[in-house]
Amino acid sequence: MPSTILRKQVLAEAQRVVVKIGTQLLARSTAGAPEIDLEYVNDIADQIASLRKRGLEVTLVCSGAIGAGCVALDLNKRPKDVSELQAVAAVGQRLLMTHFHDAFGRHKIEVGQVLLTRRDFDNRVRFLNIRNCVTHLHSLGCIPIINENDAVAVEELRFGDNDTLAALMTNALRADALVLLTVVEGLLDADENVIELVDDIADVAQLAQKKMSDMGTGGMQTKLEAARLATEAGEIAVIANGREPDVLPRLFDAETIGTVFVPATKKLDSRSRWIALTKRPSGTVTIDDGAANALRKRGKSLLASGITATTGQFDGGEVIMVRDQKGLEIARGLSNYNSDEIHLIAGKRSNQFEKILGRKAYDEIIHRDNLVLING
Repeated sequence: MPSTILRKQVLAEAQRVVVKIGTQLLARSTAGAPEIDLEYVNDIADQIASLRKRGLEVTLVCSGAIGAGCVALDLNKRPKDVSELQAVAAVGQRLLMTHFHDAFGRHKIEVGQVLLTRRDFDNRVRFLNIRNCVTHLHSLGCIPIINENDAVAVEELRFGDNDTLAALMTNALRADALVLLTVVEGLLDADENVIELVDDIADVAQLAQKKMSDMGTGGMQTKLEAARLATEAGEIAVIANGREPDVLPRLFDAETIGTVFVPATKKLDSRSRWIALTKRPSGTVTIDDGAANALRKRGKSLLASGITATTGQFDGGEVIMVRDQKGLEIARGLSNYNSDEIHLIAGKRSNQFEKILGRKAYDEIIHRDNLVLING
């Protein structure tokens, strides 16, 4: 499908969108010293306010707490020590929200701050609470401003970058579009020309250069991964230059700006998005070719008889990854058994479970209603 048609059919008709802006857009250097670009903060608030007048529901994912803290504390580079990063973020988050409060206040729009860690998305109840909170903020006429909770996050709780956070929010809200604003025109080819349309992210992965600024954490690789998470759920994703004048209104007027990523033809429901694209898997099972074909081609449940190996320690009810004999991930799903039990019953038929385990609860390791296919 040509880029112009996709933009007109999807972007121009969007009603619920997630917009992510990065640290490099929010910070600028004056005489070698970093500072928050208040003119840009006001401009992006103006653009979002104009989208709201059209009836679009905009959730803003905003990096920059650490960058803003560095500005306030006269630090020229992002700290590396975890406790120092957390302290700087605590200072910067307050400053950042003050600027956005003032910028949106000119339009008589309130803002609501939501700070999250990776574990909030892994837990189903917290995940639903996030969605409910943001939905209610919109119903109250507020702009939700989402950021990673850098003041408390440690490595196992981190997203790693706010591109991923934005993609997870897109899927949590079932937003129609994910817009990643950055400091380049979009995804560039080998000749530095903007690629207008990407059908398959795997085809362009080699074009991503892992470059990070002194203040930021992401790069084009993280944006491609975020685009994958959104498009596999069935939603459109865009990477565009956040410094382009009126970039947001023009994008949703279907102008050819930035790079558009084609969504999957089938939209996943909310529960499937959480299983396949949000919750981090707690373990892995490897299955034989017969079981792989049963999942891929016949829509069957995963049975123990097809399992050849298992890795990781997990409880029943956790999301696990399913791989074929070549190591390719083909599905994710909620396991009916814990890892120790699967190790014991792998390769066995269900009529043997009771003798092996002393009980028989389920015929399936993963029921087809709790399983989502990947790459197929």
